[in-house]
Amino acid sequence: MNWITNYVRPTINSIFSRREVPDNLWSKCDECGTMLFHRELKDNLNVCTSCGHHMAITPRARFSTLFDGGIFTEVKVPEPVTDPLQFRDQKKYPERMKSAQKSTGEKEAMLVATGEIGRTPIVAAAQDFSFMGGSMGMYVGNAIIAAAEEAVKLKRPLVLFSAAGGARMQEGILSLMQMPRTTVAVQMLKEAGLPYIVVLTHPTTGGVTASYAMLGDVQIAEPNALICFAGPRVIEQTIREKLPEGFQRAEYLLDHGMLDRVTPRGKIREELITIIRMLLGMTPPVKGDLPAPVAEAAPAKP
Repeated sequence: MNWITNYVRPTINSIFSRREVPDNLWSKCDECGTMLFHRELKDNLNVCTSCGHHMAITPRARFSTLFDGGIFTEVKVPEPVTDPLQFRDQKKYPERMKSAQKSTGEKEAMLVATGEIGRTPIVAAAQDFSFMGGSMGMYVGNAIIAAAEEAVKLKRPLVLFSAAGGARMQEGILSLMQMPRTTVAVQMLKEAGLPYIVVLTHPTTGGVTASYAMLGDVQIAEPNALICFAGPRVIEQTIREKLPEGFQRAEYLLDHGMLDRVTPRGKIREELITIIRMLLGMTPPVKGDLPAPVAEAAPAKP
């Protein structure tokens, strides 16, 4: 009876009373190690509530908090040639693409959308670092050109959120060709007299930094974002010297004149609204969701 009482009955009870507990309820901060409840982390825009560390955020999650009411319209991007070099390492390139699409739920590494922020119409583009490291391939080049053309057509400013490990090695020279292509796209905006604002997030490196990510009229970065062409480890191995503390981080670049602002993620929306309206010569933004007050007409003179 002891065996039935002490083993069989508890086992049966545990089977019928077992509850399914999701394994994604908590996230660990990469900086301080604090365990963060996923809803609390989401409400704080993927910023650690303990130390303020800015974690990665997907373009859709960013746009849902950037645009008014989370409403935006996606801009169609022309599809490039699939696997033009027939590249293969440990896996075939199409297999890596399918794996990235399945894990992220996105078609590619950049999302382009139109909408309003603070009732100010804009075109926005954002890179997804979780999609093959946000690498710049032909699709990303097409996306930036599509964003620039849409901005010129609608006469709206372009806001770009960069997050990339550089060029996409599986596309070789075709990936590197996106650097001049995107530079021409930025020039289209400048010739049309439209603002181009770049928000650099962690990390922004390689050919992305050497092209469209550093060509903005206003350069904003999130705190402690790594922004560079070659990483600090490569530089240390090359020059065989110890680099300064915080080298190539957003605050270091701000102190050395490479950036205009370093702004926490929760304040970027309000800052973008203010800067865009200022550059467009518009009136200051109205706080809240009420229309701007209408000035009363002066009484007619007798």
